[in-house]
Amino acid sequence: MAPIRFQLLGPVQLVHGDQPVPIGGPGVRGLLALLALKPGKVVGLDDIIDALWGHDPPATVRTIIHGNVSHLRRILRELDGPSILTTPPGYRLDVDPDRVDVHRAHALLDRASVATPEVAAALLAEALALWQGPALGGVPDSLRAPELEDLRLAVHGARVDADLELGRHAELIVELSPIVRADPLAERTAGQLMRALYHAGRRGDALELYRTVSRATLGTLGVEPGAELRWLHERVLNDDLPPLSRESAHLGASLSRESDAAARPTSQLPAAVPSLAGRGDELAWLDGLVTRAEAGETTIAVVTGTAGVGKSTLVVWWAHRVASRFPDGVLFASLRGFDPHHPPLEPAELLTQFLLGLGVETAKIPELLHERVALYRSLIAGRRMLVLLDDARTAEQVRPLLPPSARTMTVVTSRSRLDGLTVSNAAKQRVLGTLAPDDAVRLIEELAGPADLNHALARLCGYLPLALRIAGARLSASALRTAEEMVDELGNERTRLAGLQVEGAEDGVRAAFDVSFRGLPGEIAETFLQLGTVPGVLVGPHLMAAVAQIPVTEARRRLRALAAHNLIAETARDVFVPHDLVWLYLRELAEQELGEKERDEALGWTVRYYQAVADRARRRLGPVADPLDFTGVLADDAMPPLRDFTEAHDWFAAEWPNLLAVLDAAFAAGRHDDVWRLARLGHSYRVACPLLDEWTRMADLGVAAAEAAGDVAGQCWLRLARSEIALAFELPGFGHADAERAAELAAGLADERLTTSADLHLGRALSRLGEHERAIERLGKAVAEAGDVTLRGQALSSCAQAEKRAGLLAEAIAHQLAGLRIDRELGDDDRVVVSLDKLADLSLRAGDVEAAERHVWEAIDLAISREFVAREGALRLTLGRVLRARGDIDGAREQLALSVRIYERVHPKLVGEVRAELAELQ
Repeated sequence: MAPIRFQLLGPVQLVHGDQPVPIGGPGVRGLLALLALKPGKVVGLDDIIDALWGHDPPATVRTIIHGNVSHLRRILRELDGPSILTTPPGYRLDVDPDRVDVHRAHALLDRASVATPEVAAALLAEALALWQGPALGGVPDSLRAPELEDLRLAVHGARVDADLELGRHAELIVELSPIVRADPLAERTAGQLMRALYHAGRRGDALELYRTVSRATLGTLGVEPGAELRWLHERVLNDDLPPLSRESAHLGASLSRESDAAARPTSQLPAAVPSLAGRGDELAWLDGLVTRAEAGETTIAVVTGTAGVGKSTLVVWWAHRVASRFPDGVLFASLRGFDPHHPPLEPAELLTQFLLGLGVETAKIPELLHERVALYRSLIAGRRMLVLLDDARTAEQVRPLLPPSARTMTVVTSRSRLDGLTVSNAAKQRVLGTLAPDDAVRLIEELAGPADLNHALARLCGYLPLALRIAGARLSASALRTAEEMVDELGNERTRLAGLQVEGAEDGVRAAFDVSFRGLPGEIAETFLQLGTVPGVLVGPHLMAAVAQIPVTEARRRLRALAAHNLIAETARDVFVPHDLVWLYLRELAEQELGEKERDEALGWTVRYYQAVADRARRRLGPVADPLDFTGVLADDAMPPLRDFTEAHDWFAAEWPNLLAVLDAAFAAGRHDDVWRLARLGHSYRVACPLLDEWTRMADLGVAAAEAAGDVAGQCWLRLARSEIALAFELPGFGHADAERAAELAAGLADERLTTSADLHLGRALSRLGEHERAIERLGKAVAEAGDVTLRGQALSSCAQAEKRAGLLAEAIAHQLAGLRIDRELGDDDRVVVSLDKLADLSLRAGDVEAAERHVWEAIDLAISREFVAREGALRLTLGRVLRARGDIDGAREQLALSVRIYERVHPKLVGEVRAELAELQ
């Protein structure tokens, strides 16, 4: 198959081989762009809405996105392309970044930075050729990505430097002249053109170019050109401008200050790691900010992230790479904001360090803080410098150190989001995440060498650079320790944090997190501690409010405060997720600092919360058969609103891992009544979106809990859930034993709905086992005695299937139509899809191909809009059979192939049947 590529640097396109593939209008193109900009990473549904619609999304926005995702999935499936995975809280494009032109350009820029001039020029020319016009063409106007223009400028500037080193002056004059005429404030490009003119023997033109740029900067900005351009002007005047090379490109720039031509540039950078694993996007972002600073913008960058994520490592490594672009030098200070052994440095101390670095004698440093600030700012005014402020605690600690000049760039690192700098100083923030899996493995291999289990080791380290370095260091420090032993040690969650400790040192992952925790304000620290009692992988303000017994608005404020300290991440609106290792730290912390009673109460509130919200959500999915009712457990404003089917479906999808974790924790704590009830509530979602393993696990746990609690009704309802699973996935016995046992137990209870449900499941099981007469009798009884309209609709549909198997097609169609009418009246979309599929099959068997096709297409459209993926697989199979009967063999083959792909993901045990049918059409 020809490779599939994603073009974002120009009109947004999906390219198959060399041919663009039609994908749709601006909304679909915008969605594809958002996913492709972050390959392999989750793009939140709320982020998609904000990017494509801004502050005015339509009421049906989620349905539109679901439909567009389904549309793109179909196109990619047809091309055997990458998958779009539903990964709460959004979607993830599972594609190699090299297939996306943006990331291809990043990679080429990185490779060029360490290549010879000849190789670099070729690599950068290849990168520039990826631009086919203005980036993100054809998407909604609300979708913006200014970093793509920054990337283009960085690539172009680096390519011109490489061509200058190779002496391609004539070609560069032709290329750069119109660019500088259009934008004389682009000082970097102007400097490159000056070099090209001078070395091409056009010294006078180079001097005239400087005068043009000088007039433009004075007239527009009120300042002289930057230090590097002034130095270039001086060298051209003196006729001694050396050829550009990577070693001497800025040799003379250190002499550019008019007040002290002999001064050396300040250089306070600490040593950098030999190589940096990954971080291509972040490096490109920082490079883009340098370009903006060179253009005269005031540039303050804040790199923030959780403890151990590698903020300082990244910034120092990058600073060494770009130091030559700051001819007046680099200032560096560790602000010790989160140093466990020392208090944070005061601005006065930091200013003393900087003034000494700038050549001020100790005796001439002012005593008063405001005088030090004034002297510092006067010394660096007009200079082209880089100031790195590492490990800041607060914005107030940083502000006195901010340079006054747009010519100096400041980069701050902190564990906390310094939002105050964004508000008052227009700082640009970047949250640093963990490494990509391959980059994490590379980091371990740099320290300990290659090993087959390094991928597993990286995963257990949560791809956190600090943990990865510790693991690599421990492996390399002992010839006796193997990767297998390290994986075994870290595989135990109870001892993993202890394993990520350097022997004989105080530093480690736990210690890094502990410093962050101990520095939190009182009520924020209390909330962080309470998070350790919550099972699962994510938390929202409604759940936190239930656990902490505080208002939802206060819970949201506290969670966002924790996110501002980078102890958790807000991955989508009101969705907060701690890093894996932070979760382990939280659980250890809760066990150490909270009593058993406090932890049990928190679990109780967690269980009640999920019971209340799951009950609300399942009632939005469709009618409910069992008598469980938790609508009065929590006030309406204490729960997510879940106004319609889509919101309820999305809530279940996002919260499903949490639901399973809560079930496990409650069962372990002996809360058996709570467990079977919550398992039954979750059953409704899995009926609509079946997944065999997870559904079975939940039902088995529910049966065990009901038996442990001695609750007969609970045993019946959960055995019926297990019977439903067997019927849905055509498991051996089709759930007959569970249905029969439920019917026996229900006979001793005065519960009409339970009795009817038992008859319904038993009749369906008997029908699947070929006992048609007994099945029709049992199902007819369920139809006649069902007082509940929901159960009556289900019984009619099941009776129709039994009659179909018995060859009674006319009776089956009549009963299925009656069932479909009830499903429509109840607004149960899942049941409507199932009924339409069954009606299409019955019509096909009866020879009415036109009616069959009409029914199945209606069902497919509804299934796609509701993201009933498993249902869609069955419908594609039905449609394939209908098209085959109509004589459309190509169409039938296409639909069966789609069914196979869906079944491979959600119904692997049923793939064989569909493949067999598909083989008949080859």
